[in-house]
Order: sequence, then C-alpha cells, then structure tokens
Amino acid sequence: MTSSTLSPAAATTASTAAPVASERALPVTFDAVSKAFGSATVLRDITLDVRPGEVLAILGPSGCGKSTLLRAVSGLDSPTTGAVRIGGTPVTGIAESAAFAFQEPRLLPWKSIRDNVAVGLPRGTDKSAGQQLVTELLEHVELAAHADHRPREVSGGMAQRASLARALARRPGVLLLDEPFGALDALTRLKMQDLLLDIHAKHPATILLVTHDVDEALQLADRILVLGRTPGTDGATVAECLEVPGRRPRDRSGTELSALRSRLLEELGVDPHRH
Repeated sequence: MTSSTLSPAAATTASTAAPVASERALPVTFDAVSKAFGSATVLRDITLDVRPGEVLAILGPSGCGKSTLLRAVSGLDSPTTGAVRIGGTPVTGIAESAAFAFQEPRLLPWKSIRDNVAVGLPRGTDKSAGQQLVTELLEHVELAAHADHRPREVSGGMAQRASLARALARRPGVLLLDEPFGALDALTRLKMQDLLLDIHAKHPATILLVTHDVDEALQLADRILVLGRTPGTDGATVAECLEVPGRRPRDRSGTELSALRSRLLEELGVDPHRH
C-alpha cells in the first residue's frame, strides 16, 4: 500500500523531501482501522503506510479522531475493526517500540528534570548506559544546566523539552506527538519546532504528529494526512495524504508552500484569504 492507492481522494504532490532512515525507525501500517465508542463511529477505514523515519503530520477538525489514531498506535486503545502494525508486528497491547509525548508535559513534580527524563528508560536498562543517554538527551534539548531543577522551577517550554527527552529516552522506533507545542507561546513554539527537527536528525524515529496548526505541519512534516468525514457517513477517514515539497528545514517566509497551505486550509473549512 502507498499513499497514491489510499483512495481517489488521497491525492499527492511532488516532493524532494526524504525521510531520515535509521535501523531504529520503524514503519507503521494502518490496515482498514475503524474505531467506535458505543454507537458513535470516530474513525472509519483508515488505510495508510507510514514510512520508516518520516514525519507524518495529522490534521483534521476537532473531534475527528486524531488523538484516537495515535492511541491505537501506542496500544493505549484498540481499533474496533482493522489492525495497526509497527515494523510488521500487530499492536495488541502497549507498544514497547513506541513512545508518547502529550500536549501537557506530565512531569512528576517531586523528581528532578534528570530523573523525569530517566523515567522514560526501558526496564532493564544498564544503569551506566542509562545515565549516559539521559545526559546526552538533556544536552540535546538544552536542559543540562537545569538537570537538578524540579518541574515547578522551569518554564513551560523547558518542561515540554523534558517531556520530549523522556519520550526519546525510550529509544523508540515510533514517536507519537499529540499537539506537543499547543500550550506554548508563539515564539517558544517556533523554537520547539526547530528543536524537534534537530533531535530527529540526531535520534531518527518515525514521527506521527497531531497538530491543528497548518504552518507547523508544513514546517515539520514529510507528508500531511488530513482526516475528514464524507457526507452521509459516520466517522472520519482519509481525506488526503499530501507530500510536502522541499527539504527541511524549510523557509517559513518562503512562498513555495503557499498553494499547499491554501489547499489545506480549504480542506479544513477555513478561508485561506483571511489567514
């Protein structure tokens, strides 16, 4: 399966961006995934291959099941029908090869930043190797000087960086990000986007990123999955899966993505001429 065979609506545009491949990054497959809560269908027949090492941004209206899709990958929730596979293995419980970072940092207030990051280490990790990895991650997210601080002693952006480092401490093949920068101010959000790209280069993983921000998706993603509902049917499905042209980091002030930006805004029901 490829994005060009998802459905008649799943059009693509040409791209020169290539996912960052690594031995650790794993492919994710959605095979006719549907999810219902009681009589309410949230997701319907999601079929998609996510390439190893790529960044896939997921857009769609509020309540269309974006977070539910991530939870199905992590094993925090299960599809009603269909299957999710990571590296070819069906997800039947908590996926050890995936790590989740949420919109709120969810740090343990009684632990230092260093110890919060160490919480993400897999069980059985050698103590010395674990300490070294935590130290490296703190340096990568520019928190080495704040390693012994408690969460209440650092800013929101620092706390979010610690949350990202904690997820990376798991050394995941798949990194799931559910609006991780949504609660940050605009300037900190831009800095975090740049940091995520730097970390992705140093610690390649397949990234699934839920966001409401079209510009963020265009800045970070190799492809953008748009979820939407077909009139007369229940549940969101694949409306489009679009390649983002150009290699990262992309010029935020450039005009080469303007047509794709307008298309995405229209797909989400927003007048692109007013934004």
